[in-house]
Amino acid sequence: MILSLNKNTFQATIYFMTLSLMFVFNGYANSQQVDPLEVKYPIIPSPQEITYGAGELTFKSIHINASDFKNASDLLSAFFQKEGISESSNGLTVQIIKEELSVDNPDEAYKLTIDGDIKIWASTEKGAYYAIKTLQQVFRKQGKEGLFPKLNITDWPAFKIRGFMHDTGRNFQSVAQLKEQIEVLSQYKYNVFHWHLTDDPGWRLESKLYPQLQSEDATSRGKGKFYTQEDFKHIVAFCKARHITVIPEFDIPGHSAAFRKAMGFESMKDERALPTLLNLFDELCSLVSAEDMPYIHIGTDEVRNLEEYVEDGFVKQIMDRVQSHDRELIVWMEGIEVKGDSTSINQLWAQFDPREGHRFIDSRANYINHLDPFAGMSRLFFQQPCRQPKGDSLALGGILCAWPDNNVANERDILKQNPIYPSIVFYADAIWKGRKENKLDYWAKLPALNTADLHEFEAFEDKVIVHRDLFFEGKEFQYIRQTDFHWNVIGPFENANDVSLNFPVGDSPVASYNVDEKTYKWSEPKVGGTLHLKHFFGFPALTTEKTGTYYATTQIYSPDERLQDFWIGFQGWSRSGGRRVGPFPDQGQWHTTNPKIWINTEEVAPPVWKQPNLETKTDEIPFIDEDYFYRAPTKIQLKKGWNTILLKIPQDNNSWKWMFTCVPIHMEDGAIKEASDLIFKALFNGLEK
Repeated sequence: MILSLNKNTFQATIYFMTLSLMFVFNGYANSQQVDPLEVKYPIIPSPQEITYGAGELTFKSIHINASDFKNASDLLSAFFQKEGISESSNGLTVQIIKEELSVDNPDEAYKLTIDGDIKIWASTEKGAYYAIKTLQQVFRKQGKEGLFPKLNITDWPAFKIRGFMHDTGRNFQSVAQLKEQIEVLSQYKYNVFHWHLTDDPGWRLESKLYPQLQSEDATSRGKGKFYTQEDFKHIVAFCKARHITVIPEFDIPGHSAAFRKAMGFESMKDERALPTLLNLFDELCSLVSAEDMPYIHIGTDEVRNLEEYVEDGFVKQIMDRVQSHDRELIVWMEGIEVKGDSTSINQLWAQFDPREGHRFIDSRANYINHLDPFAGMSRLFFQQPCRQPKGDSLALGGILCAWPDNNVANERDILKQNPIYPSIVFYADAIWKGRKENKLDYWAKLPALNTADLHEFEAFEDKVIVHRDLFFEGKEFQYIRQTDFHWNVIGPFENANDVSLNFPVGDSPVASYNVDEKTYKWSEPKVGGTLHLKHFFGFPALTTEKTGTYYATTQIYSPDERLQDFWIGFQGWSRSGGRRVGPFPDQGQWHTTNPKIWINTEEVAPPVWKQPNLETKTDEIPFIDEDYFYRAPTKIQLKKGWNTILLKIPQDNNSWKWMFTCVPIHMEDGAIKEASDLIFKALFNGLEK
């Protein structure tokens, strides 16, 4: 699959004219001049150095000069052919030139100029490939002609490892679905696919030595589903053609229930366990050369059960065997720390730090199954990979991880119930471009109105919207522009852990209230589609209180009377650990904390749940409609003119998350878009106080 457009010329022209006007109307250019060409031709990840020229370049055919990079030339030729642009000796000239570039990570760097012709400079095939990925992003079709912006780019990655991980041990995904996502990774200049192949529910890679590993008796989910050795080699080759390295992971000695059950081992201390694993790692390394598969991941995390404990020296022997195959070894950190190990690469999760002197890959705060489509994207955008501006000999880069821990009803639910594609796009910018600083303050909330940080996010967000509409047709892309949404919040009122208590925030809110000799005032406007009142991982949010009751309000202008689709959710659910801090609400509740929402004083009823009142430990019951972004939208009657929205968001000691989402959406051919003719306005701007 080659990146291609999905709008006809007239629609695209109107779209970009509208978007340009929105930039001006919404004041996005207040803090800096926005080039109209940048609006029309956004590039993700953002190049290190870019200047747009004067105007655009139109052409009817192309002529690709011979180059040292035949694969890149062939790829470009195939792209233009697919887009209906023929090759001709008098067509637009494209030159791909081999040249050493004096920048960081020069083996992946490129220079690109588009003026009277197109020139690409790169020192390797990989750099030329990334130049072509950029060229594909800025190509437009106008009738039978091609169209490019005039520009100059010098670009290179800040980090050497830019990866994405899927856990197929818990939930199998077909080769076709994996390839679809790998194709997207390639468009956004990722270079690693971390393939978590084993976990408690199943050992997903065929072993010819131990075929019982694929038996239905040993597999608790997706029985009979595994990757043949030919499937595995096919994925490796598919990735290699896109300059992506596969990192396979056999996670041991924890997460080993399927392994132990298949082999008949009561515990990992069985004397046969180590020789079996050594044979399995030998078999894995025999499938693909060290040149094409230089890394092997052995897990070692979360060894928490007695049957998973191993004797000293167990893991070290596996390390030595893997390294004997001339492979780099990766382990999770936190994981088993092996005495005498000085060479393993630590992959960091949660908030763990690397061992001193060890190379590391950053996956801290990068777990998509805990992200919602709005606040989660703020975290990925403002997070500094490796907590430093660029990589070095120890800080190798980062891997974005998808852990769909809970059972799923079908494989597409993994993409529907986790914002995988938006996360890939947002994280691509941070891991390629790098970040000058780590802005922890925005991991759970967006910056304040009229700040440089918010303008930076707004500008990138608009790039994302263009990419969503051009390049993700038919794919699950759960994101709309959220910087239009402004809220006032007040609280938390002390509720003594009683979520049924009401407070004197009436249908027509006033600027302040006195309750129990304490004065409460509405906040300055808060920006975002999701607001975390207190973040479940402790990232800075609006309060540090554990309980209480917040209210939130805004106004929304509708040009007509209508029944409007909304995404509405309270407290949220991670796709991990069952229905964490359940139970799930009963009928008639938005959540067990008893939140409420009113539109123009009319209370909005919650959905009729398909699986009400499920307890926390329900990992094997697939999610259906638990979160707002994969259930049917809530329909709300809006009047013509201004409408007032009021939400009540209580919290008690039993709930894990304290958050809300309330945004209007527009459904277009199954895709989620902005309800662009509606206007949000905070009721209080702070001056009245």
